[in-house]
Amino acid sequence: MRWLVYLRLVVLTAGTLLPFFWIVVILGHRRQRNFERIFFFLCLALTCFFGCSLLALNAALFYDAPPRRLMRFAWGVLCIGLWCIPALVVHLHVEYAAVRKLLTRTSIRRALVLAAWAPAVILLPSLLRALRADQPSFTLPSQSLGVSFQVWLLIAVLAAVLWQAQFRKASADVQQAAFHRNLLSSLAGLFGFLFLLILWERSSNAEAIESFSIFVMICAIEPLGALARNVQRFNFLQIGRQRNLIYAVSLVFIALLYLSLVRRVSLLLEPYLPPEASAALLLFLPILFFEPLQRFMRKLLQRTAQSEFERVQRMMGPINEVARLGNLNRLLAFAQKWIAEELQLADARLVLCGGSDGAQHWNQSRSANEESFELRSANRRVGHLAVRSHGAMISGETFAAIEFLCEQLPAAFDFCALIEEKLQLERELAERERLAALGQMAASISHNLKNPLGSIKTILQVQLESAEMPPSLKSETQMVLAEVSRLSNKLAQLLQFSRPAVLGDAGLGCDTADVVREVTEVLRHEAERKKIQLQVSSNADLPVAAGREALSDILSNLIVNALEAAPPNGKVEVAVMQEKEGALIQIEDDGNGIPPELREKVLQPFFTTKTQGTGLGLAIVAKRVAEANGTLQSESPIVDGQGTRFSVWLPLRED
Repeated sequence: MRWLVYLRLVVLTAGTLLPFFWIVVILGHRRQRNFERIFFFLCLALTCFFGCSLLALNAALFYDAPPRRLMRFAWGVLCIGLWCIPALVVHLHVEYAAVRKLLTRTSIRRALVLAAWAPAVILLPSLLRALRADQPSFTLPSQSLGVSFQVWLLIAVLAAVLWQAQFRKASADVQQAAFHRNLLSSLAGLFGFLFLLILWERSSNAEAIESFSIFVMICAIEPLGALARNVQRFNFLQIGRQRNLIYAVSLVFIALLYLSLVRRVSLLLEPYLPPEASAALLLFLPILFFEPLQRFMRKLLQRTAQSEFERVQRMMGPINEVARLGNLNRLLAFAQKWIAEELQLADARLVLCGGSDGAQHWNQSRSANEESFELRSANRRVGHLAVRSHGAMISGETFAAIEFLCEQLPAAFDFCALIEEKLQLERELAERERLAALGQMAASISHNLKNPLGSIKTILQVQLESAEMPPSLKSETQMVLAEVSRLSNKLAQLLQFSRPAVLGDAGLGCDTADVVREVTEVLRHEAERKKIQLQVSSNADLPVAAGREALSDILSNLIVNALEAAPPNGKVEVAVMQEKEGALIQIEDDGNGIPPELREKVLQPFFTTKTQGTGLGLAIVAKRVAEANGTLQSESPIVDGQGTRFSVWLPLRED
């Protein structure tokens, strides 16, 4: 029987240390997730159970008659811990199912949690009776809690077995499947030994009961050891990147165990050496292992650094592939998501120079588990990478990996910018070639048709002035003459689009207010005919670095479009103001606006929604603005889903 006592002592020590180890890891990790919270309380309940059992066993070995208050305290904490274990086991599996997306409905999840904790409330009188027991049984504490509690405990373990079977089927990889298979075996063994222990608890064979209780405890703590192995090898539950936390807690526990060993050896050698002398010798004994430990740590750190460098190199492969596409926004979005996934981070955000708003917002909301890393290329600051870990802090190997990564990212961004610039130049060159060919064709058509149309128009006008023409033909001739005039105007517009800007007077510039006045006076008659109010406001004379004819083309086309879009009794506003060392011209109407699906097309040549339009008005405007190094923007709708505003910014003339 004595060997069973020592075996029980070892098992209870392991059962106390393993849950306490995970309590410290969870407190250090501090991830805001219900699964970790329930796991923390389960480990706390197991620590109370095993720790108080160990305390009672040590008291029985050390004292001839253990202190009553000490034993009552150990029994009370043990019963409370054991009482919470069944509900916490079921609740933990429900939360894990929610994490694995196997339980998506909140109502079912709440019902299962309620079912897990309902027996703890219903059977509370059994707990109160067990706490008042005169002769508590530390070997079979479940017997004191009653048959109802034992049935509840068996049902909870059986539910855990069924959940583990579901988790094994839904495992994403071989490692997870192996872990759940091992956990399933441990829980199945726990259920079997627990059932036999409850069945034979009233047997007179104390040695069999002691053996079964030890097997029950081994099956209960084995999953905690398996979890530690999977965290270390496969990053199970996304804690593996916190290796510094795992190592630190492990070293502290080893140090505590060594101090306990020093105390026990000192007491054992007390007949031969003073306890202080033997303790001092044992405390200085680890110095002999300093050099081997240093060699081991050097290899470990070298291997860790090499693995993190290789990890960063593998991470940069997909990032460089996306950079080849030449889209910086797409590269930023992909890099943020990829870095967070590969390094198991809660969030990652890349802010390049110029994105100060996002950086300020991040810095204002930073907490202890967030870090910011600067991106530099040579002596140039490119931006920064802000990361947030799942736990309390970023682990050492992750910190090193991010620093390696920050040295590689600027090259990818520069490469992407060069590709983007190259693609933009190629698009502009292709567009210019297309417009040049289109301009040549338009010039050829206009030249070949304008003279014949002019001759036809002149002949028709002479015939209309002849008194010999019958009245029946005059109306038809006037109709043909109107169509010829309309066709001539369209050819003139086509020729205007194909002709480059007149740059002869662009160096001298022109007065914006004068050109606006001339264009609006010409078009005011058309506005009055359509009963549209044409308003002009200009607060300064602004000489812009654009030719007079180019500015006239811009204004006339925009105002004509506004007059055509405005409803009867509507309003068109033309405003000129100075903004950022340039002239801002705004033409606004109160029409129906531009549909969202057409906003990208209205500036394309020959695109029009009008039955009589050519689709060249806004294309001419865009071309003239680009030739003057200005910018063109449109906004629609403006108010209550109505109206359109075109804003043209042109640089001022340099004196």
